[in-house]
Amino acid sequence: MHVLMVTPAPPGSRRGNRVTAMRWQALLRKSGHRVTMVDAFRDQPCDACVALHAKRSGRSIRRFAERWPDRPLLVALTGTDLYRDIASSEIARQSLELADRLILLQPDGVRFLPGRLHGKTRVIFQSVPRPRRLPPKRKTVFEVAVVGHLRPVKDPFRAALSARRLPADSRIKIVHCGAALSSAMQHRAESEMERNARYQWLGELPRWKTLQRLGRSRLMVLSSKLEGGANVISEALACRVPVVASRISGSIGLLGADYPGYFEYGDTGGLAELLRRAEAEPAYYRTLQAACRKRQWLVDPRLEQETWETILAEFRARG
Repeated sequence: MHVLMVTPAPPGSRRGNRVTAMRWQALLRKSGHRVTMVDAFRDQPCDACVALHAKRSGRSIRRFAERWPDRPLLVALTGTDLYRDIASSEIARQSLELADRLILLQPDGVRFLPGRLHGKTRVIFQSVPRPRRLPPKRKTVFEVAVVGHLRPVKDPFRAALSARRLPADSRIKIVHCGAALSSAMQHRAESEMERNARYQWLGELPRWKTLQRLGRSRLMVLSSKLEGGANVISEALACRVPVVASRISGSIGLLGADYPGYFEYGDTGGLAELLRRAEAEPAYYRTLQAACRKRQWLVDPRLEQETWETILAEFRARG
């Protein structure tokens, strides 16, 4: 099958949508499909279309549906689609109706879709190959990773602000990997380092270096306001690093509703208390580790590839 993959994220971008599209391209090619990645549908010939982002790819989605009405159209929903755009954008809502399948990155997101669309919704968990070797943990500090670009929706400085509230004898060090997407964010990160000895911003690193930094950490913090299904949680699970996360749908769908490491979005004090407990209470830390081990099956690349094959087979069976 020749699959056209439409993603609005430009070539060279390291944002989540582009990373997801590139991984799907590799998995589908491994299964024997031909995959062409483009930023928009311009009447290119193909057997099926996978479009990421209901709103930003909305024009391509509509154009494909008009040009090839009998060919499979799959729309992958991002966090901004699910938790913002489908409530306010007619373009995003039209994309939901035109799609033959709606792809979610975690199952809790289905709650935000109209019931009539549930039957054509499928979940594909984002996979990460398990590293063959993990770097040793630092003994002199309790390193906590924050992985993600500096964008307001990520609430990127929440861990740093929480670290300021820790007891003086705490060994916690927040290490943040991710690009500043504005000069204001860069200035704030640099200012935070100057005034907060527990915070280090490394900027954007190659992915392998980011995974090394994550793998040597004792904990990972995800403080986002919304996520479609954060790939960094998959990375933490693959690296066997326990997670502390804001209690949002995108995290609940991956870690489970009863996961013991949630804090309320924007709650600096609540996050500080979880950081303190993870460092000072071995029993609590082991609870986080055990809960994450139970979710490691989600990130197996074979599962993601098999799920894609199952979805595409639905259309082959339809003829």
